[in-house]
Amino acid sequence: MYAGTFGATTQGVDGLIIKVEVDSANGMPSFDIVGLPNASVRESKERVRTAIKNSGLRMKSEKITINLAPADVKKESAGLDLPIALGILAAQGRVSSTTCKEFLFVAELSLEGKLCHVNGVLPVAVTARGNGFKKIVVSKENVNEALLVDDLEVYAPENLLELVDFLNGEKILDAEKPSPIQADENFIEVADDFADVQGQFMAKRALEIAAAGGHNVLMVGVPGSGKTMLSKRMNSILPELTREEALEVTKIYSIAGKLEKNSGLVRVRPFQNPNHDASAAAIIGGGANPKPGQVTLAHHGVLFLDELPEFKRSVIEALREPLEERKITVSRVNATLTFPSSVILICAMNPCPCGWRGDRDHACKCSEAEIRRYMRKLSGPLLDRIDIHIRVPRVKYEDLSSKRRAEPSSEIRKRVSAARQIQIERLKQYNLFCNAQMNHAMIKILCTMTDKAEQLLRDVFETKKLSARSYDRIIKVGRTIADLDGGAELISDKHIAEAIKLRNDLDFDVRS
Repeated sequence: MYAGTFGATTQGVDGLIIKVEVDSANGMPSFDIVGLPNASVRESKERVRTAIKNSGLRMKSEKITINLAPADVKKESAGLDLPIALGILAAQGRVSSTTCKEFLFVAELSLEGKLCHVNGVLPVAVTARGNGFKKIVVSKENVNEALLVDDLEVYAPENLLELVDFLNGEKILDAEKPSPIQADENFIEVADDFADVQGQFMAKRALEIAAAGGHNVLMVGVPGSGKTMLSKRMNSILPELTREEALEVTKIYSIAGKLEKNSGLVRVRPFQNPNHDASAAAIIGGGANPKPGQVTLAHHGVLFLDELPEFKRSVIEALREPLEERKITVSRVNATLTFPSSVILICAMNPCPCGWRGDRDHACKCSEAEIRRYMRKLSGPLLDRIDIHIRVPRVKYEDLSSKRRAEPSSEIRKRVSAARQIQIERLKQYNLFCNAQMNHAMIKILCTMTDKAEQLLRDVFETKKLSARSYDRIIKVGRTIADLDGGAELISDKHIAEAIKLRNDLDFDVRS
């Protein structure tokens, strides 16, 4: 007898509906799964067989063939256990096949028949609603994720037997309801505050501008100057996630298995700080079955690369595409997947291997060859994609010993949020939310400069021999500075002057 149920897996950061076709017929007893199952799906045969037996449901000894459609897509989720089990029971007349088709089933089965947690339920639920499903069955641990999707009834039975009784009309199972504290359960106030940072006014100003416009930053400074301390406080001045941004981040964390069980919407912006020995696949994403990397896990947040030249050159150069396109495409034989990567990149580095190059009070011990070798990992095209280049000097004793508390992050965040709101209104027709996302055509339309500002930029462009990309980025930073300056309609010469200084603040060329 034939029966069909519906399950799902993930592909990139989206869900993929899988039709589970089951044929149970007379013949030599066997159990075969076709349709490009991976190891976790092939092993479901033993989990399903044992779960059905331990649930008190008799499984006939017949020739069972299961097809996972579409057959040309690799399936890799243990969440297909439940639709496979129900498909077998439906094909053998143990459960209503018609009723099964009304639901999408996503759960792993334990050997005793209990429904277990799986990754990627949120993107699956979004896809299910888009494909016309009204009801979804998940484990108790995945309920809060599924409930984030509107217009979808979520059911969470304890075990397979309870679900079968419900589908056969022998037991009532109520749809799950949202928890009243679900909206705030992941929200954590950022403990690190800019008020803790003494001095470094230029660096704090640069990070405020970066937060307001979504710009990338390179900080070069001697050891102990506060580069890492400043970077780790970036989240404290970024605007709060909108619901749409929070859903995107939660989808990514769900697929990557970074969400805690019973958790709901992610409320804090991501901050990823990978170690300098991380591989390109770990940073960019990849693997035989591509998974999101650090640049995707930092989507709508901050990717912080400390000691930038210590990363492998291949890793650094691989950042070009996600920084420019705000997405990363990973191609494999089985599939080509695209992951989002709209991040603020903050890089920190020493000016040389010993760290003291350019410092007035410490002599640099590095040879010219060592410095060139150290800097060679940073290519011009990569540096062009970083909007703000600043030097972070050693903190003066007077600043460190000052009793006066610096400006808190809450005050900076108010200015950043106000500037970001101006940008959202200006860019809503393009479905963008910050100045850094504008392309050259948008800059021509939306970034009008005064005559003095244009003349200043022309002089610097010709003197410094800037690239076209540098030209665009200076204007975008200038537009952000104008937004922070009360939302000025025109970009003035003082805005452009500050943007130029933020791109040429180093008293030496990091590409030398």
